[in-house]
Amino acid sequence: MGEFREKLVETKKAWARAGRLLTGKTAEHGVDRLPPGQRLVENWPVLDLGIQPDVPKADWQLVIDGAVENPVTWDWDAFLAQPQVEDVSDIHCVTQWSRYDNRWNGVSTRHIADIVKPLGGVKHVLFTSYDGYTTNVEYAHFLEEDCLVAHTHDGAPISREHGGPARLVIPRYYFWKSPKWVKRITFSLEDKPGFWEVRGYHNLGDPWLEQRYS
Repeated sequence: MGEFREKLVETKKAWARAGRLLTGKTAEHGVDRLPPGQRLVENWPVLDLGIQPDVPKADWQLVIDGAVENPVTWDWDAFLAQPQVEDVSDIHCVTQWSRYDNRWNGVSTRHIADIVKPLGGVKHVLFTSYDGYTTNVEYAHFLEEDCLVAHTHDGAPISREHGGPARLVIPRYYFWKSPKWVKRITFSLEDKPGFWEVRGYHNLGDPWLEQRYS
């Protein structure tokens, strides 16, 4: 890691140790639109680890593997050849901002599961990004109808700084669970905490339960 990235990581680890931004409140998902401790923004803040990979579409690949019957690797053309969906969802960042009504286009996670056919014992899905970032989600939440690998946001291609050419969108969790620059999706029989999860952040990350930190 470079110097800037190390300082950033140490700062956010300190937030976890101190419980920064915690309100101690909870809310009900599906009833309360804004989770506890969050504030609305209209812009889209840029957050990363100090690295913004430049991945040309000609070189981009998405590997989908693990405990599945039919592992696949898609290049950009194969990715766009899959059935495309549009979804509107809110996003909630652990750094306290939320943005409503984001319009995404891409390939649904349910379609991905249908293609690769996960084995019966799959409980988790693991993600790896082109910058080396990793994270994890429960398989059941990966399959929710508003989850997708997105290439378009609010009618425009997702920019490099926001994770383009393609990123995960899993609105149920804090947005660190929606990795930018996605490179690999691995279906797993066992959980494997990712980059922030092993550095003091919650393994699930439910905003309505304010699961910011472990």
